Amino acid sequence: MLRSWPELAVLRRNPRSGPQLPVEWMKTNQARTVTLDIASRVELIDLVQTVLSHLCGLLGFDEEATHYMSVAVRESVVNAVRHGNKMEDSKRVAVAFSVQRDSLGVEVRDEGAGFDPSTVEDPRAEANLLKAAGRGIFFMRSFMDAVSFEFPTKGGTIVRMVKRLPS
Repeated sequence: MLRSWPELAVLRRNPRSGPQLPVEWMKTNQARTVTLDIASRVELIDLVQTVLSHLCGLLGFDEEATHYMSVAVRESVVNAVRHGNKMEDSKRVAVAFSVQRDSLGVEVRDEGAGFDPSTVEDPRAEANLLKAAGRGIFFMRSFMDAVSFEFPTKGGTIVRMVKRLPS
C-alpha cells in the first residue's frame, strides 16, 4: 500500500533538472512522509528502491549519494524480510520515507523477534572478510549520516536512518 501526500501528483518538472519539490516545501520544516507497507517478499524490495530513487531525485541528491543510500536501504529491507520476518508472507515490513528540506529519513519496521546489534560480527575482521553475508549493518552505518535501532516491547525491529543533503 502506497500512501503519499496529495502534492506529489502536482510536482513541477524542470526540463533541465527533472522534477523538483515545490518551493513552498523548502520554506517549511514540516516533514512530508511516504509510507510503504509490503509483504515479506524479496521481490517487493525493487518497489522500495524505486520510491527511494524518486525521492532522492526530488531532493537533489546526486547519483553517487543516491546509489549508496540505495545500498543502505536495500540492506535494511532485506534484513527485515529475511532475518526479522523470516520471509513469512503474513508478516509485514513498513518503510517510511520522511522528506525534509535538508534530509531524507528512512524508517524500516519488521514484525520479527528482534536482535542484538552488538552481537553482529564485524565484517572487517579477518575471519569474516571472505564471508558472503554479514555486511548490511556495516553498509547502513557507512553510507548514512545516522543509523539507530529500536526494539519495541511488542516485538519487531525499527531501523531509522538519515541522510542529510550536502550544504
